[in-house]
Amino acid sequence: MLKPFITSAFLSASVAALACTSLIATPGASADGSTMVTYAADSHVLYGELYRQPAADHPEGAMREVIDWDSQKKLGEIPEVAHTYSTVGNMNEHGLTISESTWGGRHELAGSGIIDYGSLIYITLQRAKTAREAIDVMTGLVDKYGYASEGESFSIADPSEAWIMEMIGKGKDDKGAVWVARRVPDGYISGHANHSRIHKFPLNDPETLYSPDVISFAREKGYFDGKDKDFSFSRAYAVTDAGALRGCDARVWAYYNKFAPGMDKYLPWIFEGKGEVLPIWVKPSKKLTANDLKWMMRDHFEDTPMDMTQDIGAGPFDVPYRWRPMTFTVDSVEYSQERAIATQQTGFSFVSSMNADRPEAMRGILWFGVDDANTCVYVPFFNSTTEVPYELSHGNGDMLTLSWDAMFWVNNYVANQAYNRYSQMIPDIRRVQSGLESAIESAVEAAEKSTAVLTPEQAQAQLQQLSNYWTEKATKDYKALGDFLLVKYLDGNIKKEKDGQFLRTPEGNAATPDWGGYNERYYRSIVEDSGDRLRVPTIK
Repeated sequence: MLKPFITSAFLSASVAALACTSLIATPGASADGSTMVTYAADSHVLYGELYRQPAADHPEGAMREVIDWDSQKKLGEIPEVAHTYSTVGNMNEHGLTISESTWGGRHELAGSGIIDYGSLIYITLQRAKTAREAIDVMTGLVDKYGYASEGESFSIADPSEAWIMEMIGKGKDDKGAVWVARRVPDGYISGHANHSRIHKFPLNDPETLYSPDVISFAREKGYFDGKDKDFSFSRAYAVTDAGALRGCDARVWAYYNKFAPGMDKYLPWIFEGKGEVLPIWVKPSKKLTANDLKWMMRDHFEDTPMDMTQDIGAGPFDVPYRWRPMTFTVDSVEYSQERAIATQQTGFSFVSSMNADRPEAMRGILWFGVDDANTCVYVPFFNSTTEVPYELSHGNGDMLTLSWDAMFWVNNYVANQAYNRYSQMIPDIRRVQSGLESAIESAVEAAEKSTAVLTPEQAQAQLQQLSNYWTEKATKDYKALGDFLLVKYLDGNIKKEKDGQFLRTPEGNAATPDWGGYNERYYRSIVEDSGDRLRVPTIK
């Protein structure tokens, strides 16, 4: 039987990256042979900006501070390595990308030590070239210095392959961690979204790695008492309740359902925890592009049984968003809103595309966006990136300081207007958003050809200029878009316009506006609620 709906993933909404989504496509599942990983860092307090660390050489004896990703508190120090690689966001100069989603798990296993999940990612990006090397670095760090977080899933990918690794601490009395890592078979897609995805796994397979005590520790703690071959990491260490399924696995199901046939058979698992467990990976019916994954990050369960526009919660303008809290009670019965991939409280998101066949300076492309993925513009950064444009730089505004030069704030300016009148405004947003992204994608395609004949220095400079230009343009265009929305939809009216230009009378006044009203479902709900009170009588 499923436990009550609410889970740790919903209880601790203030944690910066607690409710995240990461999707994976292997080279054989992508149209151009790239490995692709997505990530949405969802939080009510996380400011959207892009982080970068330059490559560096360090003297013997140098130490590195470990700063907790969520609280920004110093956890300790570890010895620095002789050389660290440059990083931009969650990708390094070799095209290695690491993302995560938190699932908490058994609270008594909250780890001790000084390596939190965020530090684990960014330290590893500075020290590893490949996905397999990253797994060695990550597990070595927590083994030596302890794991300071709870249950976590990681996507770990390079231009050749992608892995999912899941890890949880051993509690306050043991600084280590138990973990399992599985390579996603080439030609398949996978993902995780705040619930442990690794169930049973092969015990003698080079494509599956695990800590020596992952099963014996579960036995010792009383989490498992069956045969080794029947051991499920997820069942032993995670909490499988309705929130973990409907609120978390459902997002992965949405990804599978978009690109693979036959996914309805897993709906009993999503809705009731019955039937077949949602598989850790599936084979898509088509080859995916980076654009496919960008739009997947904008998903609200459209055209599925969880479609967020189809109940009265969507309001009079078909809004595919629900404000927190996630659960509510009516007549002593608890209910929950849907939790889709796209959500209003995203700090930043990305689609990372890694391909060794591209010129060295762009073997890794980080399509990066801030605020809600549904309305953001993804701009490209590269494994050779050396600077962050001002519009995305740390210190240009924060969650409590508005800056009209910050991409995060202008994107919020656009999105938060649309949340009020979504069905009316989203076509205007899509026009600007799609136009920008189409132009940017064409610029990147052209750059792939032109940089192939340049020196590494020339290629890097050209790509940096491309990133800077489109970040600035997207920010300015979205500020103009926000202004346009404010004017067009002022006071519930819809001003007439053509090609973005408002229409005036011959005397120069605003043309008489249209009135959009509400959708039929909303009108019907008014009638059902008020009866005949608002009915227009027939006067004789």
